[in-house]
Amino acid sequence: MDWHLRLHGVGSAGAVELGSAMATIERGGMPWLTIDCGSEGLTGYLGHYPQAPRATFVTHAHLDHVGGFERLFVASYFDEAWRGRVRLYVPAKLVPLVHARVADYPNVLAEGGANFWDAFQLVPVGDAFWHEGHRLEVFPVRHHWPDTAFGLRLPGSVVWTGDTRPIPEQLARFAAAGELIAHDCSLRGNPSHSGIEDLEREYPRELLDRCVLYHYGSREEGDALQARGYRVARPGGVIALEPPLADAVAAEV
Repeated sequence: MDWHLRLHGVGSAGAVELGSAMATIERGGMPWLTIDCGSEGLTGYLGHYPQAPRATFVTHAHLDHVGGFERLFVASYFDEAWRGRVRLYVPAKLVPLVHARVADYPNVLAEGGANFWDAFQLVPVGDAFWHEGHRLEVFPVRHHWPDTAFGLRLPGSVVWTGDTRPIPEQLARFAAAGELIAHDCSLRGNPSHSGIEDLEREYPRELLDRCVLYHYGSREEGDALQARGYRVARPGGVIALEPPLADAVAAEV
């Protein structure tokens, strides 16, 4: 089957017009695994697909990446066919942070009788996890504070860095099979995010040529990055992916 990456939002926290950074890996034209769930990103998702995400990986707990979970709770909890079956893959170190951010609200329904996690199948993950027969890898990135943000790799296909400073040591390992690399980047970096000069300083040209840049601050910033010769993610864009490596696929029993 064909694999694609569909971009629902590509902006930084303040770039509401670009949508909060969020994407879905598609398989055969259908949503396979969604990455993050910010409010504007979820709006972009629902503008394309007829129903809410059924499987989501969380990179970190900043609200532009998890702020859509209240809406996702409602969509999941009140759909009896999916209540308790919507998978949330959350790096184990993030579980307390995600709970504190979006789940620890008293009496999640005014009527009572419900817990936030009743709507979902929470799957805490470590260095790797399986989803629908494919093994994905998880790795820490450099964002805001140690062990609070993580990237995702579908081997041979795509790497999503999440919000991060440059991570050459991680990408040397986790992007070593020719994957497309969706990378945090704006014109100017800061202590939590990469700027384009940071990437040019830290990464070899071969790796930069595989990057698609997202999490920038405005359409004008995106245009400026593109004018420098880089591939820039745009809201609603779809990127063809190579199929995952065969050794990342579970053998059929």
